[in-house]
Amino acid sequence: MCTRPRALGLHHVCLDCRVAFKHAGRRERACPNCAAELIDAGNDLEVPRRGDHAGWRVLGILLRAGVTFHSSCCDGPGWRPRTMAQVKERLAAAERTGAPIAEALTTADIDEIGLRPRPVRPGRPRGVPARPAAGPLPR
Repeated sequence: MCTRPRALGLHHVCLDCRVAFKHAGRRERACPNCAAELIDAGNDLEVPRRGDHAGWRVLGILLRAGVTFHSSCCDGPGWRPRTMAQVKERLAAAERTGAPIAEALTTADIDEIGLRPRPVRPGRPRGVPARPAAGPLPR
């Protein structure tokens, strides 16, 4: 059973100003400095110092790719890259394998990028055309 408090608040980040605020709830918020919309980064974010340019650059790439720091319990959000070298390696692997960028950025081992089975969307099976080909029906 998880004993982690749930009312800690979520980090809301402004990448332009390099500031983060903790707010309870998930409603839309604006940066008090520049009035830009704050990005909900989750409760497990470790905010880089304002002068850490590389750390903010990595954080910006992650958040723009849709990777956040939300977790459901005490396990945390999982592995996230911390350096630009790690980000560049994963972006190159995503381009090479065709894996989604968010998936590549959250995979710790580069060799595993693109190997995860993709979820099958409900609907018609792969390889079956949406409409039958024009022509006579088979008898």
